[in-house]
Amino acid sequence: MIELGKKALEGLRVLEMGQLIAGPSASRLLAEFGAEVIKVESPKTGDPIRAWRVVENGTSLWWYVQSRNKKSITINLRESEGQQLICELVKEVDILIENFRPGTMEKWGLGYEDLKAINPRLIMIRVSGYGQDGPYRDKAGFGSIGEAMGGLRYITGYPDRPPTRVGISIGDSLSALYAVIGALMAVYHRDTKGTGEGQVIDVALYESVFSLMESTLPEFDRAGLIRERTGSTLPGITPSNTYICADGKYVVIGANGDAIFKRLMNVMGYPEIAEDPRFENNTKRSEHADYLDKLIEEWTKSMPFTKVMEYLDEAKVPAGSIYSIEDIVNDAHYQAREMIREVAVEGLGTLKMPGIVPKMSETPGEIEWAGPKLGQHTDEILKEKIHLSDEQINALKEHGII
Repeated sequence: MIELGKKALEGLRVLEMGQLIAGPSASRLLAEFGAEVIKVESPKTGDPIRAWRVVENGTSLWWYVQSRNKKSITINLRESEGQQLICELVKEVDILIENFRPGTMEKWGLGYEDLKAINPRLIMIRVSGYGQDGPYRDKAGFGSIGEAMGGLRYITGYPDRPPTRVGISIGDSLSALYAVIGALMAVYHRDTKGTGEGQVIDVALYESVFSLMESTLPEFDRAGLIRERTGSTLPGITPSNTYICADGKYVVIGANGDAIFKRLMNVMGYPEIAEDPRFENNTKRSEHADYLDKLIEEWTKSMPFTKVMEYLDEAKVPAGSIYSIEDIVNDAHYQAREMIREVAVEGLGTLKMPGIVPKMSETPGEIEWAGPKLGQHTDEILKEKIHLSDEQINALKEHGII
């Protein structure tokens, strides 16, 4: 545990009203660095992610990671009494995160203008498929759709096959990162600059993906170039590819820097190619990408992966294996950097979880507890934050509000 006062976001209070991935991922990052995150869930069912993928003892293993360091309370948001509880809690928090379809919060009387009247300092993060305005505003949106519309899926895969997906919900995770960046900038504007102003942070899934599409837009604008799927190659960046070794393992090599390319050719035994003016820079090498890829793979196929890596590491050529999760768990570097953490989970014993990113020297993040039971902190929060009595809490339970 980190000593008091050594958490970067200690004192920051967050009300999470999202579910599944994007919104909750943002609040998880804040919670890891000390923010008090109060997660609002539906009574009885809770966040759907509690039942996603691999379930043990009635709870998804994913849940314990996604909701670590959070406090869970249950409130029926469709009832006026539940909406009033949110209004009372909003008085006590700095940030509210929601990822409902646009208009949902307004329908409940919990839009930004409603909440701003209660707490002018409130920072409201709104994550949705298409944003809070525009012609697609009311369309249902998931991370997969954002990845498609944002351009990522169009360029992912091989040219002779349909577009494919990255194996994780990358669109949601990107949106979570932008949500956190926006939240921290808004806190700086409000608190450090002393304006006292809250604001809305509007994060659209498709825009989060599109923002990472590198040079695709200016290249289309000025050169009419539409980047296409190219499999494991990276056109215009040479050599940078995946090559097979003698034992069937693959090695990823990035030798597109001019000096690195020379070191690669020398370690492969081709000093004449290293000094050949046809390959002196990336632009020229890219004209001969197929030739260079074949030459490199002839070399990697002549020896097992470990031997290939010995040569490449010695020559300081960026290279590595394609890790499975089993490889990750057993890797000494992951372990040394504390990226494989074991966390106590009631009913399970210990559960391996990813460590904290980024590493901070003075105010490091920490995993304090795994995702909580549904409504585990309801009584505590309602008593501490809005000073309800036991009788009032029991009445709310009887009416199905909490």
